[in-house]
Amino acid sequence: MIKYAVKYIKNTFVPLKCPDNVNLDDGVLILARTEKGEEALKAFLVNKDVAKHFEASNKTPAPFEFIRIMTQEDMMVLEELKKEEVTSFFKCKDLVKKHNLNMNLVQCRITFDKRKISFYYTAPERVDFRELLKDLTQVFKRMRIDLRHIGVRDESSIMDGTGICGKPFCCSSYLRKFESINVKLAKDQGMPIAPSKISGTCGRLLCCLTYEYSNYIEAAKGMPPVGSTVMTPSGLGKICFIQFLNNSVAVKFEDGKIKEYCKNDIEMVDADVNVDIEISRINNYSTDEKVDAKQLKQLEDDRNSSTGNV
Repeated sequence: MIKYAVKYIKNTFVPLKCPDNVNLDDGVLILARTEKGEEALKAFLVNKDVAKHFEASNKTPAPFEFIRIMTQEDMMVLEELKKEEVTSFFKCKDLVKKHNLNMNLVQCRITFDKRKISFYYTAPERVDFRELLKDLTQVFKRMRIDLRHIGVRDESSIMDGTGICGKPFCCSSYLRKFESINVKLAKDQGMPIAPSKISGTCGRLLCCLTYEYSNYIEAAKGMPPVGSTVMTPSGLGKICFIQFLNNSVAVKFEDGKIKEYCKNDIEMVDADVNVDIEISRINNYSTDEKVDAKQLKQLEDDRNSSTGNV
């Protein structure tokens, strides 16, 4: 049974293959052999329920091999390595500028054994970095160089951060797969169609727009559409807004007044009511942002949004 796991990129937990005679404390830093080389990672104890889930799942990553618990000397090496990653990042950034390449350098990572250096970057289109690679091989000798193209959603996931909800990014904590998202999801949920309200740090639509969408679709069943004429306890009016989750609607009357009713207190009728709801349609949110179709299209753009190369 799996006893230990390590926290890897995007907060993914990977099983740790450890000798039976080794006992690790929860949260201890260890050296492990990954597909990239030797890396310093934090190890955690795995409880029995999680271990059973790990072993039963066909999506569990291949285990990393335990090398040793990090010593004080290893810690000093790691500290110097982090400084070297920052220096290397800016060296590569200068070379990108020198070759006038349309790419945004995101992060630099060096394996603990210094055998491999990885540069992560985003780019709107394919980049010819052959000349850049030639320069990098001269700067970083005796290291295998990996230039890895990632998407803007991938960038947010590896950089970590806090969303507008006040919680850590979903993509860097538990979300493993990015779904295709469009503005219709926001409209159907009554969200303000403004970039700052419905987009994340990555510049794309919020992943969480999909979380409750099925509930809205279910709640919409049997609700009268916006613009339909209904009979209410106060007389005839037109539906101007729907509160799906509250099972209620807002009705506008000929005198301009607006009242909210439960769906069960109204009845759809075939009648002509002189009510204009196009200009003054109610929304729970207000925004001063000016939005055009081009901006919305960019929020929906899935090209290079996620590459899975992290």
